[in-house]
Amino acid sequence: MTLNKKPNCEYIVVKNSNIHNKGVFAKKDIKKGTRVIEYVGKKITKKQAEEIIQKQYEKAEKNKKKGDNYIFELNKKYDLDGNVRWNPARFINHSCDPNCEVENIEGHIWIIAIKNIKKNEEITFNYGFDEKDYEDFPCRCGSKNCIGYILAKEHWKKLKKKKKK
Repeated sequence: MTLNKKPNCEYIVVKNSNIHNKGVFAKKDIKKGTRVIEYVGKKITKKQAEEIIQKQYEKAEKNKKKGDNYIFELNKKYDLDGNVRWNPARFINHSCDPNCEVENIEGHIWIIAIKNIKKNEEITFNYGFDEKDYEDFPCRCGSKNCIGYILAKEHWKKLKKKKKK
């Protein structure tokens, strides 16, 4: 099942990014609280999501780098695979100092501004990865409070303690 084939791109444009390959940038000023873009894709079962992730890891092992993951949890039964050409939101990069967050609103994944965003500013959110294999996911966001890895903020304190030792 496909969810929302053509998202509204009123606020964004995809272009080259200093963070990682391509990124999503503001076409115009965006106010805090704005739904910037819906993250769309294919509705898949949890089992299908596990199979996709496993294939990505196997491919990454061969290439000696981690694969990209575009899967969001919709609910207990289904996930959303955003790795489809009609989903420009898949190019949103991680930042340790993000200007957006992700919200699941009635089964729709929205990227929502948590700060005022200026025209031409890159749209980012914290990917919220857990501590498992965090060292395999270095962060390149360049923010002054960058923790060095793509890691959920709730794990930062533990990582900082670990680094001090």
